[in-house]
Amino acid sequence: MSERGRLAVYLPAALALAALLVLAFLRMPGFGGTVHLYRDLAVPAAVRHVTANVVSAVNFDQRALDTLGEESILLGSVVGVAALLRPAQRESERRPPRTGRTLEATGLLGYLLLPVTLIVGFDVVAHGHLTPGGGFQGGVVLATGIHLLYLAGSYRALERLRPVEVFDAGEALGAGMFTVLGLIGVLAGTAFLQNFLPMGSFGSLFSAGTVPVLNALVGVEVACGAVVLLTHFFTEDLTVSVAGREDRGDQHDGDQDGKDQGGEEE
Repeated sequence: MSERGRLAVYLPAALALAALLVLAFLRMPGFGGTVHLYRDLAVPAAVRHVTANVVSAVNFDQRALDTLGEESILLGSVVGVAALLRPAQRESERRPPRTGRTLEATGLLGYLLLPVTLIVGFDVVAHGHLTPGGGFQGGVVLATGIHLLYLAGSYRALERLRPVEVFDAGEALGAGMFTVLGLIGVLAGTAFLQNFLPMGSFGSLFSAGTVPVLNALVGVEVACGAVVLLTHFFTEDLTVSVAGREDRGDQHDGDQDGKDQGGEEE
């Protein structure tokens, strides 16, 4: 696309966004007030839908549509990074050489923390509607736990643990099923993303209706998205850059050979 075409696409979008921001800022409540209507409405709504964690009630029930937008932003970010970091025509992916050595203490600590971190991540996701935490936080913990294997072992061990195609599918499934669950609510006779499942009893694992389901889907999408995102950065740094360094080295050797031959001819 030409520069003029990009500008023609950007300017209307920028002006529309600026108008929305101005309208939002003008209608914002006063800063620092002691009374806030949303606070007084959010807590009773969470209790009415048997959700112990009010933050999760806001994220996955009262304002689930906003959460869908945040999930879409993460999905778009991962897709954008994948498009920007894809190998160029002059680049080729190669496995990095075996260099360096992991300290025994670092390896032991990483292998010990790997299962613990994964368990904590699953716990944060599973109990997000009951205690502080949720899919966003737990998904990041899970992605971090998987990459402890890289710190404790090697890049090849990490490659075996996280097949990128599986995590690509998991990210798409988490984001897509969030929308599908909202559409199921519409077919059931309620509104889009309205809480329509049985609420259960307060404080139990199977409670709060659709809140734990949406929370788990976000956990899947965030964990898989973070893994895919880091995979592309690792690929760019450890494989493509290695190929580039080798190519530059070959070119330097060729130039040096030419100079040597030129010197001999003289």
